[in-house]
Amino acid sequence: MSEVKIAAETRTEFGKGAARRIRRSDKVPGVLYGHGSDPLHLTFPGHELLLALRTPNVLIALDIDGKTNELAIPKSVQRDPVKGFLEHVDLLLVKRGEKVQVEIPVQTEGELAPGGNLLEHVLSALPVEAEATHIPESVTVSVEGLEAGASVLAKDIKLPSGVSLSVEDDAVVLQVLAAQAEEAPEGAEEGEEAAEA
Repeated sequence: MSEVKIAAETRTEFGKGAARRIRRSDKVPGVLYGHGSDPLHLTFPGHELLLALRTPNVLIALDIDGKTNELAIPKSVQRDPVKGFLEHVDLLLVKRGEKVQVEIPVQTEGELAPGGNLLEHVLSALPVEAEATHIPESVTVSVEGLEAGASVLAKDIKLPSGVSLSVEDDAVVLQVLAAQAEEAPEGAEEGEEAAEA
């Protein structure tokens, strides 16, 4: 996993008005917490942070006011529900060699058995424990030839060295559902014709 370096500034203004002013200057308000230290209120460059957060569980090397260097991972990201821009970010302070609990995306490869079956992601992200500086970006699971009724359990997923599950071994991650033909309710065609008239 690569580190992304971001320069951050401590912030002294708080509240909605201050947050709006920060966002208008293309910056993002946030908080850095962890290891029993007092929360540190920071301002991050908006575009750089947005690019960094495209990588799940990205390791961020913070340069705070040009004086302090800290490592952090994203814990909570708030986005504008309509426009999608970053509104606020919470970062968790981590140290090299420290184990952290995160969720990593589950990706699939291969084709299901013929028959129009559907693959359901019961868990779209797998809870794991990993060293903060070696968090995998994702895990890939082969679904080649799986038939209806088959499922992939957490214990069936091969994890990289140093990564362990933070969920029950028998938790269902993926399952294959039989394709179901939908029948149109009786009278639906008549109702459609009446609506067109």
